[in-house]
Amino acid sequence: MIAYVKGEITFKSPTYIIIEAGGLGYQLNISINTYSKIEKLERVKLLTYFHVKEDSQTLYGFAEQAERSLFIHLISVSGIGPNTARILLSSLTADEIRKAILGEDVRTISSAKGIGPKTAKRLIVELKDKMLKEGGEEQILSSNSPNSQMREEALSALVALGFNKVRVQKALTKVSSEHAEISNVEIMIKLALKNLS
Repeated sequence: MIAYVKGEITFKSPTYIIIEAGGLGYQLNISINTYSKIEKLERVKLLTYFHVKEDSQTLYGFAEQAERSLFIHLISVSGIGPNTARILLSSLTADEIRKAILGEDVRTISSAKGIGPKTAKRLIVELKDKMLKEGGEEQILSSNSPNSQMREEALSALVALGFNKVRVQKALTKVSSEHAEISNVEIMIKLALKNLS
């Protein structure tokens, strides 16, 4: 399994890039969203997903973990292959897709090329529960707040300490709503720990 590729970009287009790493050139298919994040960069570290079929092996690249994670969820739905998932991730951001799934918004999902209302409904049915289990609603709420970067760091730290991710997200949501003035991650972690104990 190739977890990521880090190196110099030797070719760049909105649909794929080539990164030279360790003397090898890796071609990674990307979404428009990833392209917009790396467009002005010369060196990158992209998270990857290696897709193997009988007749091909394809590497997909992602600027963020949220996009890779959603891509893996999308291709687990019958009728959605890697290219359709990539088109969906190019039409909408990872957050917009999550919101649409959690809000059962068939219209938004089917606005992407290649996704009809029937496929959009199947996608919602198959993925909504998975996203709720991952704490999807808290994730969406946190991504809209100005302290989302701090929350992400606090979440990573508390999960690394062994706390349940969903419980941590709920604790952080409570802390953010009660203490909007928090200015550093250490204070946020200490307040969240009080809610988790």
